[in-house]
Parts: sequence; structure tokens; C-alpha cells
Amino acid sequence: MRWKYWKVVLRYGHVGKRNEVSVARYLVTEESCTPVFIMEQAADMPGVKHNGVTSVKEIAREEFIEGKRLEQENFFLQKMKALHNERPA
Repeated sequence: MRWKYWKVVLRYGHVGKRNEVSVARYLVTEESCTPVFIMEQAADMPGVKHNGVTSVKEIAREEFIEGKRLEQENFFLQKMKALHNERPA
């Protein structure tokens, strides 16, 4: 099976009145997935604001691996995952 790697920038809420934080998330999908499918999946992730998908970009595997490392170091994502009891992807 072949894979596609994605960088998705999302706007998260609940960081103060009328405030938000943008965070890049890195996803892996089957090769048949389209950017529209990725947008729909990302929009349903916990904490993402309504119309919170800022960008979707297909990336190389190497950039995906580096991005996942950066996700693990992101303080906001650490707190959000702990709050939602989400397992790391």
C-alpha cells in the first residue's frame, strides 16, 4: 500500500476570549485520499474551530517525519491531547 503525507494548518480555539492559535498538524493517509477528504477529517479533530482548516498541502515523507517530531514538542498540542485523552497519531 502506498501513502500520502500531508501538512494541515489548523486554527484551535479555547485560548481566551476571541483568541486562537494556529498549529501545523502532520497526517498520513492512503494514496487515494484527496485534499478535500483531508480538510473534512481535519475539521473534525478535537479543538479545531469552525472553518478552522487554514491550509492543506501534500508533503514528502521526510518533512512528515520532521513535522511529527515538532508536534511532539508543541506545548499547546501536549496540553490539548492530555485534555482530550487523545493518543499520538
